Amino acid sequence: MGEFCRSTIFFSDQHLCYADILPPSQISRNSSNSRVSRGLLTGDSWIFLSSSFYTRSLTRENSAKSFIRVWKVMEMCYQILVQEKRVTQRELYYMLLCDSPDYFTSQLQVNRTIQDLVALLRCSRYSLGIMASSRGAIAGRLLLQEPDKEVVDCSTCGSSGYAISGDLELLENLTMETDARYIIMVEKHAIFQRLAEDGVFNQIPCILITAKGFPDIATRFLLHRMCQTFPNLPVLGLVDWNPAGLAILCTFKFGSIGMGLEAYRYACNIKWLGLRKDDINQLIPEECLVPLKPRDLQIAKSLMSSEILQDSYKEEVAAMVQSGRRAEIEALYCHGYDYLVKFLATKIVQANYL
Repeated sequence: MGEFCRSTIFFSDQHLCYADILPPSQISRNSSNSRVSRGLLTGDSWIFLSSSFYTRSLTRENSAKSFIRVWKVMEMCYQILVQEKRVTQRELYYMLLCDSPDYFTSQLQVNRTIQDLVALLRCSRYSLGIMASSRGAIAGRLLLQEPDKEVVDCSTCGSSGYAISGDLELLENLTMETDARYIIMVEKHAIFQRLAEDGVFNQIPCILITAKGFPDIATRFLLHRMCQTFPNLPVLGLVDWNPAGLAILCTFKFGSIGMGLEAYRYACNIKWLGLRKDDINQLIPEECLVPLKPRDLQIAKSLMSSEILQDSYKEEVAAMVQSGRRAEIEALYCHGYDYLVKFLATKIVQANYL
């Protein structure tokens, strides 16, 4: 055990690519990449977040509990897999809270330990028996078929759309067909419902997808899978003109650094369709703008300090901060409830996205 402890380091390789996880022999470390520090966006359609590492030694006195947490989670995951069960991170937290209350006092501790275990074993969390909790929905010109199930036509699922399963294995095995020309990611469920109710996919051949706010893993995974299955379909994002809206778009675009080795499974090359500052200047009345909140300014500061964010996105953030205002997609309703579809059609025809 002593020899093992002296040689063990948990690390999260942040190098993302459309490929298998790099084996350890292909990974190099030096003093400049000892922590997650920066990332880059290549000119290719696949996203590279960072080639840096986050390292954690288990030999230090203050890391003893972290070491034990990893073994506790590993033990619990083993029990889950033996029973052929799947649990969410929340369910796992309560199981650990009952089993090992001295080591797990918060959901965050469980989440971080899961990431340590993913990095240590170089596997996905789903392979550990941990499934995603999904809030997402999809609608439009897409046929889906689960194994041994009937085909689902997502254009006939009503304004609420087809609920995205949290079972990543099921999503991995979905058979998909489409005649769409675009995939539109919609930040808000209410806007998703409006577009689905108005039959936007009958006017613009598209697929609509939403995570109903900040993106969950299952929705990101399904969007990534669609990008793989339909590589010629551009993915366009419709979000509020505020820092939180852009942060949501960037989570789809760049993945989440906190996902570590798994992140490549969830990123896609999404373009920013709107709302953007030109839309605000031309279409949104002054009275429809509302002041930025302190939380908006915190997110804006984080976005501006990012080395992976492209300049055109940072210009948008700077414009938000300078104006001190933000605008929601619903502000377009001042032109009528049917204007949203016209807005999307005009921007898509003009290829007006970043």
